[in-house]
Amino acid sequence: MKAFCRDCFWSAEAAPRRCPACASPRIVVHPELDRLAIAHMDCDAFYASVEKRDRPELRDRPVIVGGGKRGVVTTCCYIARISGVRSAMPMFKALQACPEAVVVKPDFAKYRAESRRILGLAAGLTPLIQPLSLDEAWLDLAGTERLHGAPPALTLARLQARIEAETGLTVSIGLAANKFLAKIASDLDKPRGFSVIGQAEAQAFLAPRTVAILPGVGPAMAAALEQAGYRTVGDLARADPKALAQRWGAHGLRLAGLAAGRDARAVDPHEARKTISAETTFEADLAALSDLEDQLAPLCEKVARHARADGLAGRVVTLKLRATDFRIVTRRRTLALATQTARTLFAVGRELLAREADGRPWRLIGVGLADLVGAEAAGADFFAGEERRALAGERSVDALRDRFGAAAVTSGRSLRLNSRRKPR
Repeated sequence: MKAFCRDCFWSAEAAPRRCPACASPRIVVHPELDRLAIAHMDCDAFYASVEKRDRPELRDRPVIVGGGKRGVVTTCCYIARISGVRSAMPMFKALQACPEAVVVKPDFAKYRAESRRILGLAAGLTPLIQPLSLDEAWLDLAGTERLHGAPPALTLARLQARIEAETGLTVSIGLAANKFLAKIASDLDKPRGFSVIGQAEAQAFLAPRTVAILPGVGPAMAAALEQAGYRTVGDLARADPKALAQRWGAHGLRLAGLAAGRDARAVDPHEARKTISAETTFEADLAALSDLEDQLAPLCEKVARHARADGLAGRVVTLKLRATDFRIVTRRRTLALATQTARTLFAVGRELLAREADGRPWRLIGVGLADLVGAEAAGADFFAGEERRALAGERSVDALRDRFGAAAVTSGRSLRLNSRRKPR
C-alpha cells in the first residue's frame, strides 16, 4: 500500500488524483506508508472545539478560551487565529486583535472527560500510548497489522474518522519513523490533517527549518546556537558531532541526531508526568503578602488533590509569579521527602512567596510539584509524622467532595474571601 483514501479507506499501490471508489480528493500518498508505525495525534484547537460542539451558536464565530481581560489565552479556534490570536497571548491583546471574539472560561473537567474518551478509542488499537497533555499523545502501532487487518497508517485514518463521528471533535495525525518527526508532521496540515514524514526525506525536510523546531531548544538555546553559527537544522546536521558534544555535552550529541532526523525514544505509556501545576490571574494587581497567600492556598489544594488522584508525589515545589510588565519570576525548592499534601505545598510556597512579596504588584501566581514519583511505590514509610496525618485528613476531604460535591468542604480562608466579595 502506497496510497489510501481518508474517507472510504480504499487503498492501492498507485496514487490517483481522486479516490476511484468515492471520488474524494483526500488521498494520502507516501512511499514508506507501509513501514511507518509511530504517530502523534493532536486534537484540533481542543478546548475551543469542545466549546463550539457544545454551543452550536458559536460554530462560525471566533472563540477564545481563557481567563478574564487580565488573563491570557489558553487556546483559541482557527477563526480567531486568522486575526492573529495565539495561545499564551495576554487577553487584552487578543481582544484588540479580534474584538468580535467570544471569550469562554475554561472548563477543565469537561476537557479531561473528552480527553479520556479520545484516548480510550486509541487504546483499543494499541497499548503503547504516551499522552503529552489532554489534547495530544504519541502512539506506536508497530506489529498491529494482523490484529487490525491493515497497516498502521490505515488503522490511524480509521481512528481519526471514528473520533470525529463519536465525539464531534477532530484530530490531526502525524505519521513517521520516530516521535520527533511524528510530532512535527501532525502540525503540517491542521485541522483534520494526516501528514507523513518518511525517514528517507527527513534530513532534507528539516534542513531549512530554524533550530527552534528541535525539542529541547528554547529561546535561550536557540540564541546560543545561532551565535555559534547554527541557525538552521541543516547547519547542525553538517556540524561535527564531536564539536557539538564538546560545547554542549550530551545535549549537543542529541541535537546532532535530531538534526539528522534520528530519535531513539520509545513510546512509553509509563513515562512519568514532569509536573502538576495550577495558576490564576488576578482581577486586580496584588502586592500584599496576605492577599497573595489567599490566592496561593486554593492553588495548593488543587495541585495536591490532582497529585493524590494520580497517585503521585513531588520532591520539588515551584512558585511562579508574573509581574505587571509580564516578566515571569520562578522559584523552586527541593524537599527532603516528596509530598502530595496541600499543607506542605502551601508551607513551602508561602516561604518562597515571602521573599518576593516586597511591595511590587503582581498579576498572576502559580504553584506546582515537580520531580514526580509514584506515591504508592515509595513504601509505607514514605510519608511520616505530620505529613502522614495531613495526608489522611486531606484524603478524607477528597472522599467527602467526591461524594457530596466540591462545595461540601470549604476552608476557613475560602469562607473569609467569599464574605469579602459579597456586596454589602
